[in-house]
Amino acid sequence: MKEKVLVALDQTDWSQIERLASALKGSGCGMKVGMELFYAHGNKAVEYLAREGFFVFLDLKLHDIPTTVEKAMGNLLKLPANIYNVHAAGGLEMLQGAKRALEKSQRRDAKIIAVTQLTSTSEITMQQQMRIPGKLVDCVEAWARMTHLAGLDGVVCSAQEAKLVKAATHENFLCVTPGIRPKGVSQHDQKRTLTPLEALANGSDYLVIGRALSEATDPRKALEDLAKETL
Repeated sequence: MKEKVLVALDQTDWSQIERLASALKGSGCGMKVGMELFYAHGNKAVEYLAREGFFVFLDLKLHDIPTTVEKAMGNLLKLPANIYNVHAAGGLEMLQGAKRALEKSQRRDAKIIAVTQLTSTSEITMQQQMRIPGKLVDCVEAWARMTHLAGLDGVVCSAQEAKLVKAATHENFLCVTPGIRPKGVSQHDQKRTLTPLEALANGSDYLVIGRALSEATDPRKALEDLAKETL
């Protein structure tokens, strides 16, 4: 199960990144480099984690006109990350631009996925603030279908929607799921959450877990305890 865990590195203190990498090296888990870390330390973060032997998800959620995303993704693909992402809200042509960048890079070890609706987004928020009508799950399903049509490898979605996404696309279509909360852990700003055991049962391929591991006194023990929770 540990190889399905991506630890969300949302810190900008480099000493904390080194502490976590040292504690979790060789454990089997991967690391997620998000905007906070990447904007603070840039390529260094991805390159360091890859050298330490971690599977790396570079979570920058590119969202712009198709040409800009294609060129930006082309540059990011020079980094030693394993999964990259864009935002499905950019539309089919933008998603296809990201796919072209991957094809031009000739990398066989990289995958690109698309964010559907953030796990902090509720249905009311989507309808009233974002002015997207209908049910949230219908939006997630539609954007997953569009991502699959564009030839990308999967989506970021709530674990609650993973089974729905796979039914709408393909069983091998990746579902990377944030909003994973071990038993007894606060939801914080997440709205659509599941426990690790529930997420795996619902079809999640990767579990993005942040503070429960990154802020643990002993991150490796916390990861081991998490793995036991899923047995």
